[in-house]
Amino acid sequence: MNTTAIAGNGVRAEGRRFYVWMAGAFILVAFGGFVPTFWAPVVAGTFHAPPIIHIHGILMFAWVCFYFVQTTLIATGRTLDHRSWGLAGIALFSVIACAILVGEMAVIKRDEAAGMGDAARRFAAVTLCAWPLMVGLFATAIANTRRPQVHKRVMTLLMAAMMTPAIARVFLTLLAPAGAAAGGPPPPFVSIPPSLVADLFIVVAMVHDWRTRGRPHPVYVYGGAILLAQQVLTVLFASTATWMAIARAFESLAG
Repeated sequence: MNTTAIAGNGVRAEGRRFYVWMAGAFILVAFGGFVPTFWAPVVAGTFHAPPIIHIHGILMFAWVCFYFVQTTLIATGRTLDHRSWGLAGIALFSVIACAILVGEMAVIKRDEAAGMGDAARRFAAVTLCAWPLMVGLFATAIANTRRPQVHKRVMTLLMAAMMTPAIARVFLTLLAPAGAAAGGPPPPFVSIPPSLVADLFIVVAMVHDWRTRGRPHPVYVYGGAILLAQQVLTVLFASTATWMAIARAFESLAG
C-alpha cells in the first residue's frame, strides 16, 4: 500500500510539473510569435493599428501569463489561492472575448476602407468561427472546476487553440503568402498549417497521458477532434455566400 501511495504521489507530481512546463511553452509561443509583427514594431514605434488591437494584444498576453501563474499555484499545492484567483480569470477572459469581437469589427472596417472588404470578411471567419468554440471550452472548464482532471485538460485544449494566431504570425513572416506582403488579409486556408502546429500541444498532452495513465483522456481525444474539425470546416465555410452574409451582418453592428 505504501508503494502504491508513493507511486501515485509521483504521478501527480509529474503531472503538475508537466502542466507548468506546458504553460511556460504557451508563454514562449505567445510572446515569440508576435515579436516580428507586434512587440518589435510597438517598441520601434512603427506599429499602426486601431487602439482596440493594442488592448487586445496586451489582454491576450496577460491571459497567458495568468494561466502560467494559476498552473504554478496548483503545482505548488496552493489550490485555495488558485480558486480565489479564479474569479479574476473569469473576468479577464470575459473582457478578452469582448475585445476579440470589437477588434475584428475594427479590422474589417479598416480593410473595407482600404478596398479589401471582401478579403477581410472571408478571413474574419478564422476568428469569428473559432470564437464560439473558445468560449464554449472556457465555459466547460469553469463548469468542471470540481473535476480537476477534466478542468485542466479542457484548459489545455483552450490554450492550445489560442496559440494559433501567434504561430500564424511566424508563418506570415517567414512564408509571406499572397496578400500578406501588401498588408491585406490572406486567404483563410493559410490558417490550417499554424492550426496544425498548435494542435501538436494536444498531441504532447495525449502522449503524456499515455505514459502516466495508460491512455489519452477522453477530453483530449474528443476535444482534439472537435478542434481539428472546426479548423477545416471554417476554411470551407469562409468561401460561401452564407458566411459573407453573416460577416456583413456582423460588420453592420459597428455602424
